[in-house]
Amino acid sequence: MPGDTTDTLGKGDVVSNESLANLLKEERRFAPPADLAAAANVTGAAYAQADADRLGFWAEQARRLTWDTEPTETLDWTNPPFAKWFADGKLNVAYNCVDRHVEAGNGDRVAIHFEGEPGDSRSITYAELKDEVSKAANALTELGVQAGDRVAVYLPMIPEAVVAMLACARVGAAHSVVFGGFSADAVASRIQDADAKLVITADGGYRRGKPSALKPAIDEAVAKCPQVEHVLVVRRTGQDTAFTEGRDVWWEEIVGRQSAEHTPQAFDAEHPLFILYTSGTTGKPKGILHTSGGYLTQAAYTHHAVFDLKPESDVYWCTADIGWVTGHSYIVYGPLANGATQVMYEGTPDTPHQGRFWEVVQKYGVTILYTAPTAIRTFMKWGDDIPAKFDLSSLRVLGSVGEPINPEAWIWYRKHIGGDRCPIVDTWWQTETGAMMISPLPGVTETKPGSAQRALPGIGATVVDDEGHEVPNGGGGYLVLTEPWPSMLRTIWGDDQRFVDTYWSRFEGKYFAGDGAKKDDDGDIWLLGRVDDVMLVSGHNISTTEVESALVSHPSVAEAAVVGAKDETTGQAIVAFVILRGSASETDTLVGELRNHVGATLGPIAKPKRIVPVQELPKTRSGKIMRRLLRDVAEDRAVGDVTTLADSSVMDLIQSKLPSASSED
Repeated sequence: MPGDTTDTLGKGDVVSNESLANLLKEERRFAPPADLAAAANVTGAAYAQADADRLGFWAEQARRLTWDTEPTETLDWTNPPFAKWFADGKLNVAYNCVDRHVEAGNGDRVAIHFEGEPGDSRSITYAELKDEVSKAANALTELGVQAGDRVAVYLPMIPEAVVAMLACARVGAAHSVVFGGFSADAVASRIQDADAKLVITADGGYRRGKPSALKPAIDEAVAKCPQVEHVLVVRRTGQDTAFTEGRDVWWEEIVGRQSAEHTPQAFDAEHPLFILYTSGTTGKPKGILHTSGGYLTQAAYTHHAVFDLKPESDVYWCTADIGWVTGHSYIVYGPLANGATQVMYEGTPDTPHQGRFWEVVQKYGVTILYTAPTAIRTFMKWGDDIPAKFDLSSLRVLGSVGEPINPEAWIWYRKHIGGDRCPIVDTWWQTETGAMMISPLPGVTETKPGSAQRALPGIGATVVDDEGHEVPNGGGGYLVLTEPWPSMLRTIWGDDQRFVDTYWSRFEGKYFAGDGAKKDDDGDIWLLGRVDDVMLVSGHNISTTEVESALVSHPSVAEAAVVGAKDETTGQAIVAFVILRGSASETDTLVGELRNHVGATLGPIAKPKRIVPVQELPKTRSGKIMRRLLRDVAEDRAVGDVTTLADSSVMDLIQSKLPSASSED
């Protein structure tokens, strides 16, 4: 690779790229397995086809779906950046995910193998899923839910979560799924922003070997949300649950007595399908709006192409939670639209033992596994001997999602999980993109450990410099998307201007993803991480502003600055530097209290790994906090240029404090 191995990505952030340079010198590459390549769903010809006629390519993929009214137009881009795809077409998303497979004679095929954390399990066929979704749709109608309404979903990883989402789609109500680890305040803010009239939750779920209550958080949240008319409660754990007569309804009672007959209604392709909230740099979460026809087209196509899915024989398992976009696109909509058989697991990978994932793979004969680098690095830490105890020979394709995967984890994944035979598809995409954008194709691509490689057929992506010009091979800069795509977000719910400002203002005519990236000498793309103030922790986007606001809301904290520091397990760890109020004394007890305060405000995933009380923060003369310098300290490297600081001695004081930082057990 020519030139320096350090790339300036803007905002004063410098991303070191020495490991990438060293990796490329080794030129480790892996060709697709011959048998997989010979029978692959998608060949290299797809790139040429899409390049020759991009819109024609997507129109062909839309025909994978069943339309009540076939679309005659593909893309309307007359008012960028507001796109319409297949706008004159009509379809029902739930029908495409369930009914049509039953009608095609595949009703006896298993749709979901559910594995509960305590060891309970059940397998649900497509015919059974159709009945459950129809009954749930009838229940929603009885509760007054109509097309265009919003429904909040706060559920553990149980089949009822899938049923609830599909029932919403069936009646044309947009669902807003909130991750079950979020606090009551976080849930309330999302219910309020979406103006949801119904909440679907459970008494609890199982987490690390014991019941974890969910309903209390909903009760607290709904107390602040007078527009919520009903709370529909699934009985999962059987634990004692407060019940508000007239508002709360047991799922088993109302869904259980419904008819299994329900006629799905066709909706416009641009009808809202779901709102999914992601962190924003202003501290207010962004409600990402996805619609129906284009989203389902790209989710189904990419699931078919990137995983080489053979629905008659594959057993697919995505280990994500339905609270994140990966769960939406690659547990619910993509796999079910394709008639896949999949595994759904409720719990954590170390309960009741550290081999639980591999036990599940062995039990169900999983052939396609899609998981996160954070999980892979954790498995590495636990030891090679654990997966070696299980029969993983059924696996044929491995996937990675949520953040860039480091080459060491990639190699370990291939060797110890994939038996040195399974291709790895390292996928890049976002809540905003809706579906995969950059990934190898398992039957086509000669893979490189750590690289997402190239945009999928029909997708326009490249790396640009500060001026928006495409960088040459070997150059680094910003990852951008250059063409509209079917599953793209349509706007930020209720805030079109924020949508424009957030994603389309940095580079004219291009979507800026917020990630730094580099092209290698072959033009393949390597992701280098975030270049804004959103941290990526275990695959979850967390705003520095949200965490800072939570810290400052504690009576002992006067000011806070938060950065994401590299962490070998979670990708990034949250490190907070706080100035205490005069009356507060610096103790380990206070640090623990602050961590718990953030967890209670935003959810456990947002707890800082380290909190460092300091006398002052590094600020420019205009008062801007220089977070890049704090990141240098947090990552234990030489501090960068301090000439713009109002007082450069501040950094010496901060560095002297770091050894006393408290870290999570």
